[in-house]
Amino acid sequence: MGNWLITILLLFVSAFLTHLIPGSGFFRTLDTMIHEFGHAAVTLALSGKVMYIELYSNHSGVTYSQVTKPWSLIPIALSGYIGASLFAVFMFHARARGKQRLGLQMMTLLALLSLVLFVRNEYGVIWLVGFILLNLIMLALVPRWLRDMYYLLLAFLTLEESVFGPISLLMYAWQDPTQAGDATNLSLVTPMPAVGWALVFVLFSLWCAKQAIQSFLSRGQRRRPGGGEYDYAPYESRQSR
Repeated sequence: MGNWLITILLLFVSAFLTHLIPGSGFFRTLDTMIHEFGHAAVTLALSGKVMYIELYSNHSGVTYSQVTKPWSLIPIALSGYIGASLFAVFMFHARARGKQRLGLQMMTLLALLSLVLFVRNEYGVIWLVGFILLNLIMLALVPRWLRDMYYLLLAFLTLEESVFGPISLLMYAWQDPTQAGDATNLSLVTPMPAVGWALVFVLFSLWCAKQAIQSFLSRGQRRRPGGGEYDYAPYESRQSR
């Protein structure tokens, strides 16, 4: 119970503090990009066709695709929120291993693939170009301490969005089940109502947040015998809003 309380407390504290940072809203689109990329990747993996992706300034997005197998709608709809939550865990896992550079490279690669293959609307293209250029500057030109601070900001923003996105979805599903994005799509092809699927997304995102926070807190708690390097404890293992 204590770990859950710590997770929830840190999520709310993080959300409050990051909203005080000027320009932090720009980076919240990262979670949307990951969400939509998850939809697109699973669509292609299941032999579907991705028409295009749109990313919007209000941190929402949509993936337009075509599929020939009705059952494939289930994994495609699941992949957005679940993929975003798992990516947030990856970011904290990478930081706990001292691999912030790898995590930043992975974000840049996903942004580049999204730009080249999927995103076509004006805001989405401009955001991706700006994000890629900023990441390249962080990777090549700035001192490590500043790059690591930048990475930590992105990690917490992505974690927050991966949790609060499903919570917003749950509210939409409760108020109007026909306007709940992925939860609505899942309810159309399964017996479970939209509010049930939205609750599944919320619970999964909270579980992932718990793993991410534990990884964040475990960093540096143990040292290798006879050395100054850290031995990190292992961790367990959004989207048409």
